[in-house]
Amino acid sequence: MGPFSRRTILHTVQPNDSLFWIAQRYNTTVEAIISANPGVDLSTIYIGQVINIWPGYKTPDKNRPANCITQAQLNLSNHLRLLWEQHITWTRLTIISMVFNLPDVDLVTQRLLRNPKDFEAALAPLYGEQAASRFSELLRNHLIIAADLVNAAKAGDNNAVAQTERIWYDNARNIAAFLASINPYWSRQEWENMLFKHLALVKDEAVFMLTNEFQKGIDLYDEMERQAMMMADVMTSGILKQFPERFR
Repeated sequence: MGPFSRRTILHTVQPNDSLFWIAQRYNTTVEAIISANPGVDLSTIYIGQVINIWPGYKTPDKNRPANCITQAQLNLSNHLRLLWEQHITWTRLTIISMVFNLPDVDLVTQRLLRNPKDFEAALAPLYGEQAASRFSELLRNHLIIAADLVNAAKAGDNNAVAQTERIWYDNARNIAAFLASINPYWSRQEWENMLFKHLALVKDEAVFMLTNEFQKGIDLYDEMERQAMMMADVMTSGILKQFPERFR
């Protein structure tokens, strides 16, 4: 049966969609979705994108190139991209709630602090509970320090801002060193550079909120998304190189 004899429907990508979850929804496979969209790069899907779906179709097209990434590799990439996307999204929402004293600040902060535990759950099967828990702790500290920095800036306490920022960058160095210690394909310097860039973007985001420069904050978020996807892809690449047999 050729692809044109299958029932094809159109799916519009929604927030937090991944190929894995779309495949689950339509009782199909990631491979089948890729086959249904020839010539389309689905390594990164975006909100509003319209893709073809063959509902209920479980067998990938035999004409699919042999060098196409596996479903397991794609699932890992999508999941880590989702976690980093959530990291910057809930960071932004927490900054907004803190700066403008919104009544949801505690709830939004709680959701933000779930992000390190979600990373822990993703990394534990590969690195063990102890290492995954350590990363979660470091990432949680990163978020807590960021909140302290926003509060100090909001209060106009420049000394506290400077001191907190130094602690924040030391935490980033610790995260980079830890990641390099558990995966030989993760460069400490590369992670340090990416995390420093992330901190600078988050600081600018908070400043734009505090100074009511909202359009600048919106424009900045596009850059934050691109940078977060870079961190996700570096993380994915290192894992695939370290554990190739786990993602065949």
